[in-house]
Amino acid sequence: MTRDSSASSLIVGGAASSPRAPLPTLPPLALYIHIPWCVRKCPYCDFNSHTASPVLPEQEYVDALLADLDQDLHAVYGREIISIFFGGGTPSLFSAEALGRLLEGVKQRIPFAHDIEITLEANPGTFEQEKFVAYRKLGINRLSIGIQSFQQEKLKALGRIHNGDEAVRAAGMARQAGFDNFNLDLMHGLPDQSLDDALSDLRQAIELNPTHISWYQLTLEPNTVFWNQPPVLPEDDTLWDIQEAGQALLAEHGYAQYEVSAYAQAGRPARHNLNYWSFGDFIGIGAGAHGKLSHPDGRIVRTWKTRLPKDYLNPVKSFQAGEKALTNDEMPFEFLMNALRLTAGVESRLYPERTGLSLESLAEGRAAAEQSGLLQVEPSRLAATERGQLFLNDLLQQFLN
Repeated sequence: MTRDSSASSLIVGGAASSPRAPLPTLPPLALYIHIPWCVRKCPYCDFNSHTASPVLPEQEYVDALLADLDQDLHAVYGREIISIFFGGGTPSLFSAEALGRLLEGVKQRIPFAHDIEITLEANPGTFEQEKFVAYRKLGINRLSIGIQSFQQEKLKALGRIHNGDEAVRAAGMARQAGFDNFNLDLMHGLPDQSLDDALSDLRQAIELNPTHISWYQLTLEPNTVFWNQPPVLPEDDTLWDIQEAGQALLAEHGYAQYEVSAYAQAGRPARHNLNYWSFGDFIGIGAGAHGKLSHPDGRIVRTWKTRLPKDYLNPVKSFQAGEKALTNDEMPFEFLMNALRLTAGVESRLYPERTGLSLESLAEGRAAAEQSGLLQVEPSRLAATERGQLFLNDLLQQFLN
């Protein structure tokens, strides 16, 4: 494992770069908290989630999360966090009391930005909706509700345990609980889904007036039930029609696409998402959580935590399963695979600021990507063209050795 690569050089498209410099400023810092339990594992899900037992080990897990955070504090001393994201799994299975103790413990350890965004993933089930008011009182100010579809046959095919009526009610209850900022997760390209089916789901979501919609295509991932027993998915032509019509519908109703699968009302993109895609830093705590931390000397280290909940809770096992310092030759791909997901890309100056490498180190790859029509010809920005967004993997290949 490379602990310090500050003296190495980078070859991109055959051109050597200067050594990595110390970072002029550290990027914004976020916190990701993984809660790995679900009522039932969905057949398409490849996240680190596990079927919950009747009684969750809330107190033990909160203790472990805070102890895990304690071990990361040395790397972020003196910094504040701009966002917290509770992901899973289904974090809303935890009680407000447990999450309150956790948030209080985090705040005692790391200062919160005055306008911190705190997001909790939740499912639409009635049991969880009843907790929304309590969550809002804790300072959680954004919900991300996993709808996926409003149509019963599609929900059944996806293995979801809520129904369409509960999905509709969840948005109303979020607003009544004081959440003026919430996301709806919606999928398309579902088994046997037609264009009309997909647009019907999207219209229903828009009617609920969330500030943010995550609208993404179902993909079959390894190590899932759907991978081993694939359902019948729409033909490519139908998927293309759904994508085009759906994007037009979202734009018509004021939802601007700012990332491959993220659409937001004006001023409402997810701060946590933006930090992630712009190569910001984040601490990751919880079973299987990943983190990325920059250091003033130029080192950028990715970390990952012990994956299985039983091992994570085992006091004789380490919370951290591994870490890797990014080398100079990995940096262009690592930075651009995030930044180019943003439809507007990022300002070019962000590359040297966040990586310690010069813009010149991207020169040959950048020229090739521009010539192929995948990258915008814009010196002050690194941004994919519309074609580049469709063929992002091909674009990123231009920045591999």
